[in-house]
Amino acid sequence: QVRLVESGGGLVQAGGSLRLSCTASGSISSINVMGWYRQAPGKQREWVAQIASGGSTNYADSVKGRFTISRDNAKNTVYLQMNSLKPEDTAVYYCKLVATITGYFYWGQGTQVTVSS
Repeated sequence: QVRLVESGGGLVQAGGSLRLSCTASGSISSINVMGWYRQAPGKQREWVAQIASGGSTNYADSVKGRFTISRDNAKNTVYLQMNSLKPEDTAVYYCKLVATITGYFYWGQGTQVTVSS
């Protein structure tokens, strides 16, 4: 069983920054992809960014240049540094871990990010 716990959400003014963290525990495959998704009220969950255990990263166009994803493999933790936040970034942010070999995936419980204008 794998458990993901997110933290770092909150309320911030437009132009501000937040750093989200997600720590995985349990039977974790060392070869995996960890990523962030978000879901705004009334909208579908959307992919934000991901990072492989080897370090390669990908970003949605909407956050490219403003958000940075990183990870600490020793701590099984992924981070999302969010800068220049906009009101449209307001959403519940979810962490996801995908075990590359098996395809099994796990979600965190989500953390709320609210950006005021």
